[in-house]
This record gives sequence, structure tokens and C-alpha cells, in this order.
Amino acid sequence: MNNYVVIDGWRSNIRFSSAHIIHEYEKCGRLHGHTYAIHVKIFGEPDEKGIIIDFSILKKILRDITNDLDHKLLIPNKSKILKINKEKNNILIKGLGKEFSIPESDCFLLPIKSTSAENLSDYIFNRLIKDLPVSNNIKKIELGVDEGYGQGARILKDI
Repeated sequence: MNNYVVIDGWRSNIRFSSAHIIHEYEKCGRLHGHTYAIHVKIFGEPDEKGIIIDFSILKKILRDITNDLDHKLLIPNKSKILKINKEKNNILIKGLGKEFSIPESDCFLLPIKSTSAENLSDYIFNRLIKDLPVSNNIKKIELGVDEGYGQGARILKDI
């Protein structure tokens, strides 16, 4: 299988800017942000029209995901370090001697343990798979999330 299609998030404007805290690391345990880009390679065999997947469909799915994450504080809802509660219209975050109270509308709760690039890649991969149209010609997907140009994490899975 040598055929694949590529979306480069930097060049295709599949990007989002968000803040996060990775409490597991001292430096990253401070509130900070990134401009992220999502990259995708979809491996498979072209259909009778010569297409593995329609680029416009793929870009729409990715942009829907980025729109959800853009300009939000990303919160790992399955963290074993953080205590996360809702109070009125705020999300309260407590962990490692820090406390934050952020308006709920400025937050995005993610079903992951940490907001590392690796975990974001996995989350976005699963969202992509859920929203992709059913296709027998897609065999494998590689998805990457960069935390700035030239630095990120990738996940590769058979479908």
C-alpha cells in the first residue's frame, strides 16, 4: 500500500490556539498556550474515481474539531492529579498547590489524562475516525498535532 493523501495543518490553516497546563512537568505546569496545527496522512487505495478521500470532507471534519478547541483552556477531565469541579458558570481546577476558576465558556473538557501533544493527537484521531464517512479503501491513518512549528506528536493506526 503506497497510496496516501496528506493535509498539512500549517499550510491548510487547520490550526487552533489554546491554553493548557501539564501538571506532570514543572515548566509546563504553568498556564501557557500554543498555536497548534493538525496534520493527517490517510493511506489506502483509490476508489473507481481515483480518490482515497475527498479533501473537502476531510478538511471540514478537521476544522470542526479545531473550532471546538480554538481559544479555549484545554482541561484533561480524566487527570489523576487535578480535581475538576463545576461551580455556577465556572470550572474550578485544583492541583499541585494551584487553584484556577475559569468561566465554563472559556474551557474545553477533554476525556484524556493530560493535555500533552500525544494525548491531544489521540483525542483528535478518535474524533476524526468517528466523523469520517465509512470507506473500505482507507486502511491506515497518521495524525499529528504540532505545538508550534516543527514540534509535535504523531499517532499511526490501522483502520
